[in-house]
Amino acid sequence: DCRGARDARAAYGVKLRSKAEQAVSLPQLMEMDVNSALAFCGGMKTVSQRLRTLQQLGLGYLTLGEETPSLSGGEAQRMKLVRNLGSSLSNLTYIFDEPTAGLHPADAEKISRMLLELRDRHNTVLVVEHSRQIIALADHIIELGPLAGARGGEIVYEGDLAGLRRRNTLTAKAMNRKIQINQTPLPWTEGFSIQNANCHNLKNIDVTIPKGVLTAITGVAGSGKTSLACYELVKRCPDAIVIDQKPVGTSIRSTPATYTGAMDEIRRLFAKENGVGPEWFSFNSKGGCPVCKGKGEISYEMAFAEPVVVPCEECGGHRYNPTALQYTYQGKNIEEVMGLTIEQAMDFFREEKVQKPLQSMMDVGLGYLTLGQPTSTLSGGEIQRVKLASELHKEGNLYILDEPTTGLHEKDVETLLSLLRRLVVQRNTVVIVEHRLELISRADWIIDMGPGGGSGGGEVLFCGTPEQLIACRRSKTGRYLMQDS
Repeated sequence: DCRGARDARAAYGVKLRSKAEQAVSLPQLMEMDVNSALAFCGGMKTVSQRLRTLQQLGLGYLTLGEETPSLSGGEAQRMKLVRNLGSSLSNLTYIFDEPTAGLHPADAEKISRMLLELRDRHNTVLVVEHSRQIIALADHIIELGPLAGARGGEIVYEGDLAGLRRRNTLTAKAMNRKIQINQTPLPWTEGFSIQNANCHNLKNIDVTIPKGVLTAITGVAGSGKTSLACYELVKRCPDAIVIDQKPVGTSIRSTPATYTGAMDEIRRLFAKENGVGPEWFSFNSKGGCPVCKGKGEISYEMAFAEPVVVPCEECGGHRYNPTALQYTYQGKNIEEVMGLTIEQAMDFFREEKVQKPLQSMMDVGLGYLTLGQPTSTLSGGEIQRVKLASELHKEGNLYILDEPTTGLHEKDVETLLSLLRRLVVQRNTVVIVEHRLELISRADWIIDMGPGGGSGGGEVLFCGTPEQLIACRRSKTGRYLMQDS
């Protein structure tokens, strides 16, 4: 009846008239892109302010009615910022957690300008960030470290950018280091041929993705990178291993120990030591608290609000019942073992069946996570590395990673690069959708998409080596790479 538009027929009968005497219904307005809607809503102050912020963030091509699940990671990230960045209020404190995550340097530049405008309107702006661009803009820098997990938690530097550059911290080294260009990219002869690709905004493109090397697909947010790698390439190679940032487990019951398979052997060791069944060391089975069923918390539904979650009074949030907690292995009960970091667990357990999956987590730089940390609390970058850890041993496969450096410090990017290189050495093909110049510059082959986002993108601007990309004038990625190398 509505031909997929979702609006009732009556909605088309009510129209809004602009100053230019143009009259449109709400469904018709939802079909406009931001640029067109801004021209129509010019006399409506609040609406215009929001739309103008979208436009300034480079999202003028999006239609107002576009469904948010169809947005790219970079587009979604900027959408979250619109409500606050478009505000005219002052004397407020804003805290932004990695606002440039998933953004090309060109898009991050737009965010930078908006953050400075917020500051200049007499607001306090606190940004948690890894991007060199944002760090370089800051008036005051606080660096935490020196490393992660139990080895972090200290303030290793506080001051301005000039002072940071004189220090020997990990961030100071990253800020002082030029981006290294891969001078000896691996050669290739065979590839995955993609022809007439038209998924989402791709404009019937033809491109070949090399086999047996590390390929980076780059471009501004919404330019068609993910459509090319995670849809068109996967369509032709359904056996590809796609490592994205979707949760590995939305349940509080999923943990690094269970996901990697180490937990089965840990339960077996506890059971053998105490002469009982392994089910006593699972909070999903006999070992769990009978009241909260091993969750450690009770959720109370509220009629007109979000559920209220409180610690379980029976187990005090421990998740295990008293009987399970009385059993020990090498002086620790199951709860204490689940509280160990992966690095600590490597020293605690000497059995190969436990060490092997834990070592893969160490290899991807996640030694600071605890065995029992719910995977639902992990960041997007941590989730990707957990998934990568479970796939490291394979050979002869196609790996596709969607923005693997999200949430990573430059030191962690180096660790990730060595892992990707290891996969290539094991005769795998690795394709990354990426914005971080530190990783793009080290690829063997680069495919740059653009020139813009949405309907303004979907074209292949460049295919070649990192050195060749620097000379490509059409590519925004090449220009930023030339500046920082």
